[in-house]
Amino acid sequence: MFQLLRPALFALDPETAHHATLDALKAAHCLGTLPLVVKRPESDPRTVMGLTFPNPVGLAAGLDKNGGYIDPLAALGFGFIEIGTVTPRPQPGNPKPRLFRLPQAQGIINRMGFNNDGVDKLIENVRQAKFKGVLGINIGKNADTPIGKAAEDYLIGLRKVYAHASYVAINISSPNTKNLRQLQGGDELDALLAQLKAEQKKLAQQHGKYVPLAVKIAPDLDGDQIRQIAALLIKHRIDGVIATNTTLSREGVENLPHGNETGGLSGAPVREKSTAVIRQLAAELQGALPIIGVGGILKGSDALEKMQAGAALVQMYSGMIYRGWELVSECAAAIKAKRT
Repeated sequence: MFQLLRPALFALDPETAHHATLDALKAAHCLGTLPLVVKRPESDPRTVMGLTFPNPVGLAAGLDKNGGYIDPLAALGFGFIEIGTVTPRPQPGNPKPRLFRLPQAQGIINRMGFNNDGVDKLIENVRQAKFKGVLGINIGKNADTPIGKAAEDYLIGLRKVYAHASYVAINISSPNTKNLRQLQGGDELDALLAQLKAEQKKLAQQHGKYVPLAVKIAPDLDGDQIRQIAALLIKHRIDGVIATNTTLSREGVENLPHGNETGGLSGAPVREKSTAVIRQLAAELQGALPIIGVGGILKGSDALEKMQAGAALVQMYSGMIYRGWELVSECAAAIKAKRT
């Protein structure tokens, strides 16, 4: 069914199509028609970060920035949902246009810039959702917060979302917030992780529950950077790592329409880079913490490739734009078939 709808959606501006699709999905959920068209994956439970996931295929952050569509997205069969990235204060993001399709490469370039309604609105939406599954909340810093004070924004976000999240994702790898990726550097990352872990300990005592922290990293890292990040994740006993975000590389798409737009490239062109980072991370971490693999999953074999490289779970976003909801059950089935 999605393949029948896709030409009409692709005739629209990408950001308009994004909102129209989510609104249609929400309407279908309210009418109770989603089960008629969605094939849910078979049960394939995994315990990761101390949480039980009904299947290992999740939705990556970015599709539902404000948590306004949790229930209809969960109805598509995801084993977990990650919402955000959310910032302490609302912000409009970068000027439009800021989202571009590269259909010849099954890719997307975005420079959204953490556009969101702020953490308080997200929490309000989470409270209204009926979803009882695994919910990740992805937090970032406001664009006008100096990089030297970034930790303050992450601490505000962590305190606010802690009680409402199954896990909290720390986004330090978006290419669309100025200087954000500096936080992946040794000294900056060391200091940030120390503060986040100290706050996590306080919040666990305050709320009487432990909420895992996962750090989201970029694909544009060399071997030494990956090695250093892995060592710091282990040092600070971070609970998980999400690999990877979008890439600044334009290899293979530079001659396509929109191929040289500013922003992060996702979809099929980032698959190999993401998987390479996962593979090296797994070698460096040696099981000390789990990896959530994301980047370029457009078919079941892509998801399986991430798992075989060392991921414990996978996430998708851009693949949904090109394949629709059938991709969820296809990936879950491919992973389960290999396991059994």
